[in-house]
Amino acid sequence: TRRRVERAMAEVGFVRSGAARQLRGVPSRMVGVVTLDTGNPFYAEVNRGIEDRLADVACMALFCSTDGRREKEDQALTALEEQGVRGIIITPVDENFDRFDRIGRRGTPVVLLDQSRGALDLCAVATDNLHGGKLAAEHLLSLGHTRIALLWPTVDVRTVLDRRNGIRQAVDSAGLDPERALVEFDIVPPHLVEGADEAVGRILASPHRPTAVICFNDLAALGAMRGLKRRRVRVPEDLSLVGFDDLEFAAHLSPELTTVNNPKYELGRVAADMLLSEADTHHRHREICFQPSLSVRDSAAAPPHGG
Repeated sequence: TRRRVERAMAEVGFVRSGAARQLRGVPSRMVGVVTLDTGNPFYAEVNRGIEDRLADVACMALFCSTDGRREKEDQALTALEEQGVRGIIITPVDENFDRFDRIGRRGTPVVLLDQSRGALDLCAVATDNLHGGKLAAEHLLSLGHTRIALLWPTVDVRTVLDRRNGIRQAVDSAGLDPERALVEFDIVPPHLVEGADEAVGRILASPHRPTAVICFNDLAALGAMRGLKRRRVRVPEDLSLVGFDDLEFAAHLSPELTTVNNPKYELGRVAADMLLSEADTHHRHREICFQPSLSVRDSAAAPPHGG
C-alpha cells in the first residue's frame, strides 16, 4: 500500500506539507541562519560548514543578512519564528541577548555564531578574537614596527572590539603606548573594499605616517592593497599589511597576504551540530571557542629605514 501511495504521489507531483508535518510533532527541516552579511566571503565559508552538517540529516538553511542593523535582525527573527523553523543560528548585531532567551523559551532554539554567550544559558561557538588581535600585532612588533594603523569599521560588534583590544594589549605588553603607537582609520560597512581603498589616502597623508596596517578583515585588506598599488606604494617594502580571517583569496594576492586564520568552516559546522543536538533530551548548553593562528606570507616585513 505504501508503494502504491508513493507511486501515486510521484505521478501527480504531490509535495508534502511541512506545516502539516509540524502539527504532527515532526520537527521542521528548515534552520534559520542570520549573519551580518551573507555577501561577505567569510560567511560564505561559515555557511558552507552549516549547510554540510545540516545535509547530514536532510535539513536545509534559510540565510538572512542584517547588515549590522538591529531593525533588520528583529525582522528576520520574527519571520523565522513565524515560519516555525527548527532553530536559529545567529551572529548578533549587539550584546543585548535577552531576545534570544525569549525566543528559546517559546520553543525555537538559538545558537550564537562567532559570539560568546556571556552569562546566558545558550549554545555558542566563537573564535578567540582577542588572541587573534594579539597575533597580528605581535607579528608586526617583532618585525620592528612601532607606528601601526588600524583599518577599522564603524560598528561595535564584539568580534571587532575583541580584535582591537587584543592589538592594544600586545602593544602595551611590548612597552609601547597604544595611544601613540596605534592610529585608527574608519571605514563604513558594507562597502569595505571601496572604503579601505579610500582610507589608504588618509593613512598616507597622516603627519606621522605608519609603517604598517592591520585590517580588521581580509576584505578591508584587499581594498587597502588595491589602494596602495594605485598610489604606487609597495607592499611590504614601503608599508606592511596584515589581514584577519584568512579567506581563500588571501593566498592568491600579490603579494600573498599575511593574515590571522579564522576556522570558518569549523565554526559553521559546529554551530549546526549544536543546534541539531538541541533535540536530544540530555542536551546541555555549551560554548566552544576556537583558537586562531597566524598565516605568515609576504605582505609584512621590517619597516623601511628601521621604522
